[in-house]
Amino acid sequence: MSSDQNPIRGRGSSDNPANRFEGPYTDYQLDEETGQKPAQETRLYPDDTKEILSTNDSPDIPFEVSINPYRGCEHGCIYCYARPTHEYLGFSAGLDFESRIMVKYDAAKKLRERLSSPKWEPKVIVMSGVTDCYQPVERKLGVTRGCLEVLAEFRNPVSIITKNYLVTRDIDYLSELAAHNAAHVTLSITTLDRDLARVMEPRTSQPPRRLKAIEKLAKNGISVGVNVAPIIPGLTDHECVNILKAARKAGATHAGFTIVRLPYSVKDLFQEWLEQHFPDRKEKVLNKIRDMRDGKLNDSTFGKRFGGEGNFAKQIKDLFSVHSKRLGYNQQRSSLSTAAFKPAEGYQMKLF
Repeated sequence: MSSDQNPIRGRGSSDNPANRFEGPYTDYQLDEETGQKPAQETRLYPDDTKEILSTNDSPDIPFEVSINPYRGCEHGCIYCYARPTHEYLGFSAGLDFESRIMVKYDAAKKLRERLSSPKWEPKVIVMSGVTDCYQPVERKLGVTRGCLEVLAEFRNPVSIITKNYLVTRDIDYLSELAAHNAAHVTLSITTLDRDLARVMEPRTSQPPRRLKAIEKLAKNGISVGVNVAPIIPGLTDHECVNILKAARKAGATHAGFTIVRLPYSVKDLFQEWLEQHFPDRKEKVLNKIRDMRDGKLNDSTFGKRFGGEGNFAKQIKDLFSVHSKRLGYNQQRSSLSTAAFKPAEGYQMKLF
């Protein structure tokens, strides 16, 4: 990769690195006059996956089942740990990840079939376990909204993680579920700096909009929390307390955090991004990450990958713990209930 080119406006990555499974990959051509690659238009592809629910047995992930209506993410967050998953589809983790989006158009139909099965045992379903279910294309397609309609009908609990104000569009279904303690929403906030957010996570909702989403959800009786994530040492770690304060004032009752993860080609994309936007801070940021990752830029070991190790990681953990307690976070249990689950009336008969 070369950092000589200008960053692409509206995209997180400016490169399309080689797919680790398929060898050399054809990158987009640089414009000789502007020194910039063309801003790729988003293209949508149907994802005909047979199984709509993904299961997880990782010991450090607190959920078992999830739905990801989209693969790839227009938000374009440069640090996104999910970027390498696009390589399984034959795409690149760079520009392809944020401009070549796989869509599960029939997600709601498949979810209805799954929840109607006598084998289904009601449990919390997480939306956005990998990519954001409220990325910009959702405004037009409504795949996530269709899934929420089904979940509300069955009263099956759902926990949503997002960076987009668009989640407030679905307050109607979320309120229905919240009445049965069956809905929780977490807004991820990386920074309160609008200029930083604009280049680091270019197509997410701006920080004030995410805080407004927390406020709106809370006022409608929906359990809502904040995830200070990912914390990037040397770049955003100093904002941790201010994010917690702002989210608490907006109505968040639960809080969590993660340290930035840079698996596979993400570490290369992230280094190039630092060179383009923050060359003066690049080595400071990378050295602090290495300090928390046993000298490497990434450590995928269960139990270590989200929080890191070492003195600096401990400082962040202690800071977060002290201030989240002082601000009154995590005082209530956030576990959701399956007690109100019910099959849709008449649907099981239609199966025969």
